[in-house]
Amino acid sequence: MQRRTLPTAIALTATTAFLLTACGGGGDDSTSHDKATGADSGSATPSASPTSSVSPSSSSSSADGIVRPKVTLPADVHNVYEGWTSNDPAEAAALADAKRRIEATDAAITGDDLNSEAIPFYYTGDALLGAARWIKGYTDDDYTVTGTTRFYNPQLTKYSTSAIGLIYCSDEGKAFDKNRKTGKVEKTAVTKNSYVFYNTRLDKNKNGIWQTSKLIGMRGEEKCTP
Repeated sequence: MQRRTLPTAIALTATTAFLLTACGGGGDDSTSHDKATGADSGSATPSASPTSSVSPSSSSSSADGIVRPKVTLPADVHNVYEGWTSNDPAEAAALADAKRRIEATDAAITGDDLNSEAIPFYYTGDALLGAARWIKGYTDDDYTVTGTTRFYNPQLTKYSTSAIGLIYCSDEGKAFDKNRKTGKVEKTAVTKNSYVFYNTRLDKNKNGIWQTSKLIGMRGEEKCTP
């Protein structure tokens, strides 16, 4: 079956010092492997209001000179980004950090790493708490991910010099959950639920990182289905 969808942002406050291990997963829909979590009927426009894992000691400098956590994905996990470019420097930087956030999340899941430093590096606020719960759901159930996910049709809305809305689609027709203990890949046929619409907001922090502060995933949305 397709990979789970990141859950709807929950109405709580977080700081960058948030510990992933502090989040409980009891009773959350993310423990279910047979349906996507985070379905939401909210607006499709982002709100303008405000196996290798990431080693805690590993980091690398990117082209912008910022030292970032080093993120490595296993050989069976691939992400493809179509059209993730912009001639606007701020939008290009936000897109780049959104990519890094996706890679960091996959690395935390595949590496069974609840303490990945890359998660609070690229997430903040409600989105950080939602990501922590989502990753912990995989860990608690002894599941990981495998396959190829295609991310496409990104659209950006610049609210200010430090706030940008980003919506995009993903095709998970070739991406699946995998039982960590047995190695069994849970495959299903491609349906409209293989496509996910993401509604996000990124805020630039004082260190120049575009952190995702709001994130909602909606599976089977017409905006993304062929």
